[in-house]
Amino acid sequence: TRVRNALTEFRRELEQHGATRTLAIATSAVRDAENGEAFLGEVEWSYGFTTRLLGGTEEAAMMVRGVTASRPLLEDTLIVDIGGGSTELVVTSDGAARAASTSLDVGCVRLTERFLGSDPPTRPELVGAGAYVRSLLPTYEAPSAIGVAGTVTTLATLDLGLEEYDPARSHGHRIPLDSVERELGRLAAMSLAERLEVPAIEPGRASVIVAGLVILREVLDAYGLDEIEVSERDILHGAAFAAAELPETEQGPAPPGAYTCC
Repeated sequence: TRVRNALTEFRRELEQHGATRTLAIATSAVRDAENGEAFLGEVEWSYGFTTRLLGGTEEAAMMVRGVTASRPLLEDTLIVDIGGGSTELVVTSDGAARAASTSLDVGCVRLTERFLGSDPPTRPELVGAGAYVRSLLPTYEAPSAIGVAGTVTTLATLDLGLEEYDPARSHGHRIPLDSVERELGRLAAMSLAERLEVPAIEPGRASVIVAGLVILREVLDAYGLDEIEVSERDILHGAAFAAAELPETEQGPAPPGAYTCC
């Protein structure tokens, strides 16, 4: 019901803005779901969205396309996208996702659920979570890193001393590893109720921000990186380019059991 309500609201907003092409991209959660294909079929029929289930390589390429839309990459760069169910690592070469990419089966939600059961999390839980993340990391080399998505943008808000998210100030901000470790230590010592009182942290992120920072710290430390640059351009911007290239939508017959929203 929550997903259907959200999609219905998206549909209304798109119609208000006169959008003629829409693309709904699906990543790790739908890849892992037993009914993923049926779900996407329902999304296409019921809401009129073209859907695309991205494999790891496609997800990496779309993310790089978004990141590089406003910032040419002049050197090999590690792009880090910490999601809820997975973490995408992409090493670019000549500004494209040609060097290497990996989709780690761990994100801030999954890591929280698997390791951080106490409130606040205990030191053994944090150590175990970090060791698990480190065990999944491939051998990569890159002189610089760019981070996208909610963990790094929230961290940028904290590092800048802001009380609310400011995309213009966050974009391009460089966060040193010391700040990652400082905020991780500070937030991990808080209860969930206390993190919910931090103005810079959106309510929906308070329960998973510690796990996100554990992942970020392990990535930077493993690859010998002393800072990460924040990008407001990410896979959504890459998806927007892909949506602009779509042909006119043609609807076929409804799939069996399809839900019709409007």
